[in-house]
Amino acid sequence: MTDLTPPLAPSLSARARAALGRRNLVFVGLMGAGKSAIGRMTASQLGLPFVDTDAEIERVSRMTISELFAAYGESEFRELETRVIKRLLRTGPRVISTGGGAFINEKTRRQIERGGISLWLKADLDVLWERVNKRDHRPLLKTENPKQTLENLMNQRYPVYGLADVTVQSRDERKEVIVDEVLEAIVEYCTKGRKYD
Repeated sequence: MTDLTPPLAPSLSARARAALGRRNLVFVGLMGAGKSAIGRMTASQLGLPFVDTDAEIERVSRMTISELFAAYGESEFRELETRVIKRLLRTGPRVISTGGGAFINEKTRRQIERGGISLWLKADLDVLWERVNKRDHRPLLKTENPKQTLENLMNQRYPVYGLADVTVQSRDERKEVIVDEVLEAIVEYCTKGRKYD
């Protein structure tokens, strides 16, 4: 007797993984957008290694991001960040979460464009502020009015983040929902070959 049950359709994770192929998936966006949390969960769904560039920079330099900023300034930090990201992109495929300023740096952005698919986790000011104001380890927010500083960063950086291949809205929603939207966005972008917003 022949089995007439239709074969199961590939899962969303399997379709996204096949669509991604040998390319890296690079999360970009402002601090507090959820790049590390969503990136880690997405990597798990895709069966790929995950790396957070800030953690990798701290590992190779044996200094915290705050210490690096204090000792060398932002421009030196961005040079180190570019070198670390370039190395990570060469050894993929993997899921990479970048610091908030990485994609703003033109040199780093070109590396990401060549070595992977960029995905902007976009969030509104209130969502970001709710997430970042609980901890004080963000060097760029050590100002008199950190919420205004965050809004200024949004105004400066969002047009550049808008250059990313894919945009997914980060919001107060279960992380699993956002991860599914990320996977759907990857499939859509890779199969249709166009920007996904």
